[in-house]
Amino acid sequence: MAGSLFDQLKKAGLVDEKKAKKAKQQKYQQTKQKKGKKGRVVEDDASVAAQQAQQQKVARDRQLNQQQQQQQAKKAEQAALRQLIASHQLSGYEGEERFNFVDGKRVKTLHVKPAIQRQLAEGDVRVARFNNGYALLPKAAAEKISQRDATVLIPLAVAEATLSKEEDDHYSQFEVPDDLNW
Repeated sequence: MAGSLFDQLKKAGLVDEKKAKKAKQQKYQQTKQKKGKKGRVVEDDASVAAQQAQQQKVARDRQLNQQQQQQQAKKAEQAALRQLIASHQLSGYEGEERFNFVDGKRVKTLHVKPAIQRQLAEGDVRVARFNNGYALLPKAAAEKISQRDATVLIPLAVAEATLSKEEDDHYSQFEVPDDLNW
């Protein structure tokens, strides 16, 4: 009994030639359909997964590119601010008068000439953070800088009106000595 099952059944007379061909053809078609379905399903799953991975990669690349562009724009803006401060900063303002200002929670001091001190007090000259130090800028340049980044400039000290009009009138009759420095 060395033949196939089909040959054995044929010799036994249980299966005739027509039925055997029909059964063989049906079996072949079923196996072909199963393989085809599995192959397509596997290919579809793989292609869907590949498309999703590609879409995720494109989205991630787009996000990284956008972040890099933002960082480059920020660096370019900071470089433009530094250049603007460097080109407009006052030089030769060092003197014997002290000008105190608040930077954050600390009080800082610059030694300036009396004329510069008056301009600082009036707001015609402003103090800006520059290269781990400070620079003095004219009012026009300070306005340009405040439009780009107001955090670079040291805020002006606001004088509080603590005296009423009556008290101010009362104290106006007293003279203040010319040599009085605060």
